[in-house]
Amino acid sequence: MHGRQETGVFIWVFNEKVHITQGDLEGKAVIVSWVTQKARGSNTVLYWKEHSCEMLKAHGKSKTYKFYNYTSGHIHHCTIKNLEYDTKYYYMVGVGQTERKFWFLTPPKPGPDVPYTFGVNGDLGQSFDLTLTHYENNPLKGQTILFVGDFSYADTYPNHDNNRWDTWGRFVERSTAYQPWIWTVGNHELDFAPQIGETKPFKPFKHRYCTPHRSSGSTEPFWYSIKRGPAYIIVLASYSAYCKYTPQYMWLEQEFPKVNRTETPWLIVLMHSPWYNSYDYHYMEGETMRVMYEPWFVKNKVDAVFAGHVHGYERSERISNFAYNVVNGICRPVKDLSAPVYITIGDGGNLEGLSTMTHAYYGWHRNQDGYAVDGDTMWLFNRIWNPIDDSSDDDS
Repeated sequence: MHGRQETGVFIWVFNEKVHITQGDLEGKAVIVSWVTQKARGSNTVLYWKEHSCEMLKAHGKSKTYKFYNYTSGHIHHCTIKNLEYDTKYYYMVGVGQTERKFWFLTPPKPGPDVPYTFGVNGDLGQSFDLTLTHYENNPLKGQTILFVGDFSYADTYPNHDNNRWDTWGRFVERSTAYQPWIWTVGNHELDFAPQIGETKPFKPFKHRYCTPHRSSGSTEPFWYSIKRGPAYIIVLASYSAYCKYTPQYMWLEQEFPKVNRTETPWLIVLMHSPWYNSYDYHYMEGETMRVMYEPWFVKNKVDAVFAGHVHGYERSERISNFAYNVVNGICRPVKDLSAPVYITIGDGGNLEGLSTMTHAYYGWHRNQDGYAVDGDTMWLFNRIWNPIDDSSDDDS
């Protein structure tokens, strides 16, 4: 342990709540973030390739924020650039103080035949750690988590108790420090509370969590895209303006033509509020966004859409609902083999799938059953390279 003396008081500089995410569009950069509570500490990250003696340095920045009667620690963000694909790196934060060492694996170069395993979860909260334990113990071993929103649920406590953001960061560090989590904002990240003078939406999220939005031409960290292995992943913001002529709309309109399905055959979209939902809770909350964007999803043959918000599990067939039968007034989803499969995973569940050129295996596991028991499985067939009917064999 290290510390330093300031005006007669010995201050421990402890670095915690470490988390990483992808730092660019292509997968050759990583954003490392961590918090020091009592003193600023070092902004430097040391990193090196496995089996290498060459120690490299990257320098970041730190900031703090206030929310009502809460003041954050010093939140550090440092981007490590020009990494090699498919390589194990070690990295160290707290240089010169309380040094802590972690590691991560960079993805393979984007391409159609590079298998890659994603985990998916959302609405995690911090009531218990069964979901993370379940994910860690799964033999498929996910390499990156696609997180579909709702982090700490601090807004459900008096005055949006931002200490809950700190406890959540500690709670997930055992995973977030070692593999990238791709962040999606949910309604519990809004933290809009004018009754206590807090009128800037997403303030805690924007200070604590970075996304590589600028590398995909986005103007805000809430919507962006990345390539990772064989997948092109588009992250959308359910609680930012998305109608015509808004920044998110104009960005997405320009984003779809950039997707090269020869390079990244899998096109995946993340959002928080589901467009298709048969539960009573949150029923049709995503409807206006669906009306705006669903034709684009079908035209561009999106393979799968993952959402949270509803604290349950549900998946659709390949359906769409933007072509109406004017003659008899029918207005309900119809089978559409160019449409995505919609999966709601807001129960803190996970997804592990082997991605190849034409097939992806999807499995959902209930916490109650143990990680080796599949609650639901299916094979997804790629909409570009193998667009056959992958509907279930039964009517369930």
